[in-house]
Amino acid sequence: MDDGRALTALPPRFEAWFEGRGWSARPHQLAMVEKARAGRHALLIAPTGGGKTLAGFLPSLIELSERPPSNTPRGVHTLYLSPLKALAVDVERNLMTPIAEMGLKVTAESRTGDTGVSRRQRQRIKPPDMLLTTPEQLALFCAWEGARRYFEDLRCVIIDEVHATWPSKRGDLLSLGLARLQQFAPNLRRVGLSATVDDPDVIRRWLTPTTEDDVDLVRGLPGAPPVVDVLLSEGGVPWAGHTAQHAMPEVYETIKRSRIALIFVNTRFQAEFAFQELWRLNDDSLPIALHHGSLSAEQRRKVEAAMARGQLRAVVCTSTLDLGIDWGDVDLVIQLASPKGASRMVQRIGRANHRLDEPSRALFVPANRFEMLECQAAREAIAENALDSEPEREGALDVLAQHVMGLACSEPFDLVTLYDEIRTSGPYRDLAWEDFEGVIDFVSTGGYALKSYDRFKRIVKGLDGLWKVRNEETALRHRMNVGAIVSPAMLSVRMAGRRGAPGYKIGEVEEGYLEVLEPGDTFVFAGRVLELVGVTGLDVLVRPGGDKTPKMPSWGGSKFALSTFLAKKVRHLMSDGPHWHVLPDDTREWLEIQRDRSLIPAEDEMLLETFPHGQRHFMVAYPFEGRLAHTTLAMLLTRRLERAGVGPLGFVCNDYAVTIWSLKPMDALDLDDLFAEDMLGDDLESWLLESSMMKAAFKACALISGLVERRFRGDQQKSGRQITFSTDLVYDVLRRHQPDHLLLRCARADAARGLVDVGRLGDLLARIKGRIRHARLDHLSPFSVPMILEIGKQRSPGGAGEMILAEAAETLIAEAIA
Repeated sequence: MDDGRALTALPPRFEAWFEGRGWSARPHQLAMVEKARAGRHALLIAPTGGGKTLAGFLPSLIELSERPPSNTPRGVHTLYLSPLKALAVDVERNLMTPIAEMGLKVTAESRTGDTGVSRRQRQRIKPPDMLLTTPEQLALFCAWEGARRYFEDLRCVIIDEVHATWPSKRGDLLSLGLARLQQFAPNLRRVGLSATVDDPDVIRRWLTPTTEDDVDLVRGLPGAPPVVDVLLSEGGVPWAGHTAQHAMPEVYETIKRSRIALIFVNTRFQAEFAFQELWRLNDDSLPIALHHGSLSAEQRRKVEAAMARGQLRAVVCTSTLDLGIDWGDVDLVIQLASPKGASRMVQRIGRANHRLDEPSRALFVPANRFEMLECQAAREAIAENALDSEPEREGALDVLAQHVMGLACSEPFDLVTLYDEIRTSGPYRDLAWEDFEGVIDFVSTGGYALKSYDRFKRIVKGLDGLWKVRNEETALRHRMNVGAIVSPAMLSVRMAGRRGAPGYKIGEVEEGYLEVLEPGDTFVFAGRVLELVGVTGLDVLVRPGGDKTPKMPSWGGSKFALSTFLAKKVRHLMSDGPHWHVLPDDTREWLEIQRDRSLIPAEDEMLLETFPHGQRHFMVAYPFEGRLAHTTLAMLLTRRLERAGVGPLGFVCNDYAVTIWSLKPMDALDLDDLFAEDMLGDDLESWLLESSMMKAAFKACALISGLVERRFRGDQQKSGRQITFSTDLVYDVLRRHQPDHLLLRCARADAARGLVDVGRLGDLLARIKGRIRHARLDHLSPFSVPMILEIGKQRSPGGAGEMILAEAAETLIAEAIA
């Protein structure tokens, strides 16, 4: 509370519990109790380790403890929503401690996609007082018959780690679900919890059920600032690379000196690679585990349980453990390779220590010298408590279509009443009636071009004027396909049993992962070497690979883009020569050679280098705007270079730079014309129509909206190829006959925002207008070496890439010494 008013005391039983543990309730915990007693919605922002989750539940525990006995069955009192299944399960385990120690007659249970059928059926008949679940389960609840009766006693919804959900289609669906719950229980309180929010007002507007700022802000006292170090490897930081293999021996030694370490990486490939490297070095037989989203639920739970018991020394993990998991014995967080964003790193660092008055410890391990700049920039941003922020977004219409379909499965609805309800959802507050009518038409007919196909008629209007689901079969199909997360088509990895029959499940891999593998090939998965036996239906059959050397292609996982905020910090650090003293000697030398051999641009400028190399001519631009924006820029530039007659041959991109190579020199081109903002007009439109990105975006929209289904009765599931074939056919029909179809509009918006990052690219082009620094060089610069190495990796087998790197480095260092 910011005004210093005295706060309401806790009931004696709760005061005694805090005292018995040697604690006292924190001011923000008492403030949340007071807000609840006043019936106010609240957003709590408090650092990790400050009892944020307990603060969210405390008012509900008090209300339930004071509730008089009743012989009448009651529904759910408090619904807790977590962005991660693992977090919901972890919170359930932690919540049982105060309930048991105070002897409260309160039931609390989790419900996720991993929950057993019998438990889910029991929860539906006899709901717990507190139900801990995920946004996807809420969407499923909204599609239940009897949902209104099930939630009529609901008094509180807690949205944990709200910053991780709201700025996405998943957040759109969650917000619509909250609007529905508010109709079931008008006195419902909404509570948001987060530790990393740059602009609280944006989330308050997302959270409020009215057009007013109806959500009170509660801030916890700041905790001890984290201690963040950057690993300075004795072997130096490589010029290129993304696995940090050079530093793995030092990472292992750091683990040995720690109690328990969480080792975060950004992709599942990196997780498997790092785990194998650590096991190779593990002469001390330390208990080290692996945790990522493709492993089976059983294996993930085993790792989580072992961590909770303190039986592990380290866990290599991806974003699956980013949020909220409370393991107090973790004393170090290691980030392998670049952090990509300050807020994400604050969240990850918060997994260490979990004590407000003691600093969390983190160690950044950059994989190359550009990442060294990024790690230092992130370190300084964290010290300044400067975080990334997300812009407000309008609710997606494909998500709205799914929600409307779910409501029709639950109970008939009136059009005007539903429109008013939807506009109480933050992302849809400005929804136009015409767009709403378009969504209803889409769900009921498929749209003008598809209305002759009976399969797209999913809701019908009754004689009473109310809309309802067409039949029970349609409702069942919808319930099996709820959710706004569109993941790549997955295949189950199973050990081959006798005579090649599928055995027990190890985990899942993307369907495309197998395109580079043949039976007999080996790969690393779940921390061990496996040999591919074959693929049967949706099962990948494997056997132990023994001592064989694995063939390990880079495979999918969450790949984060360099945030706009952190990119700006990197540009500032790079341009500030006097500030280079904070960097290690080899990185500072690298920057000095770049300044002498080429140039270092100012923060608001963009460096562009042209030079010959081998039989080709190269252009390297350094916008520092992330891989997505760079890929789009490269595609549009190659179209313009083709028209200019220089014969572009290809390009590579990373988060820092774009490299294009061609048959003819590019150093005489008019750069202001080449990078003019009008490339986002006809060039972008024609490229999108020709590329596969629009079809990929349309496929995702078709799945979210329910036009195309992935899962069917009897655990049947379409393969990725089957879905792509179906959506491609529909896409072609709509492009020819209804180019303004709702899903095509959604696909264009998604492609512009998510697949090609048009907004960020537009900001870049505006920023560099008249500020391009062109360096005409005779050969490679230090900055360009990693980019040329990327080409070497793609075009040259074996050690050719390392040869390019070694030769370039020797030449540049020799010139600097001379």
